[in-house]
Amino acid sequence: MQKLIETLITWDYAAWYYLNTVWQNDVLDAIVPYLRNQWTWAPLYLFLLLFMTINFGKKGLMWCVFFLLTFAIADQLSASLIKPYVHRLRPCNNPYLQQYVHLLVPCGSGYSFPSSHSANHFALAVFGSITWQRHGKWIWPASLLWAASVAYAQVYVGVHFPLDVLCGGLLGVFAGVLTGNVFNKVYGLYKKETEVVTSVR
Repeated sequence: MQKLIETLITWDYAAWYYLNTVWQNDVLDAIVPYLRNQWTWAPLYLFLLLFMTINFGKKGLMWCVFFLLTFAIADQLSASLIKPYVHRLRPCNNPYLQQYVHLLVPCGSGYSFPSSHSANHFALAVFGSITWQRHGKWIWPASLLWAASVAYAQVYVGVHFPLDVLCGGLLGVFAGVLTGNVFNKVYGLYKKETEVVTSVR
């Protein structure tokens, strides 16, 4: 088991070195930091909350509640439950890597594993896809690509390792599947009112 962990960490460091240090250029340096900035996506979140409430009424309001609940679950699991026990240093705080890291944003003092950014965005992407998938086949790939771009950005800017965002993403998928299926079962955007009443009872 110990050997497997050591091998994974070795691969993780190697992947981080290429994604953060080797495969970087001025164009990506200018664009990628915005992908992981919460203010970049704030208008999208606001639009979704307003759109759902206006177009789906009470169901839309409950969708908003579950949307925020999904975020809270993923964030608390990653930031409050796992990170304090793992204590993995961020690349930019690792004394052995600081001379190599290509850092584009403030490093922060928090721990690295798992990535809360990755967990939160994959959770929202999966929740949205499960509850919206009848709108079109493009929902799943578009949502997952969005979440993956945020996860990639966390590695590129120097604040996370690939394994951090991978495990954070898996945690987010778990949270999104859980809340998405519960929402569909109890409320469901496309359920008839009689079905909703029956489900609640």
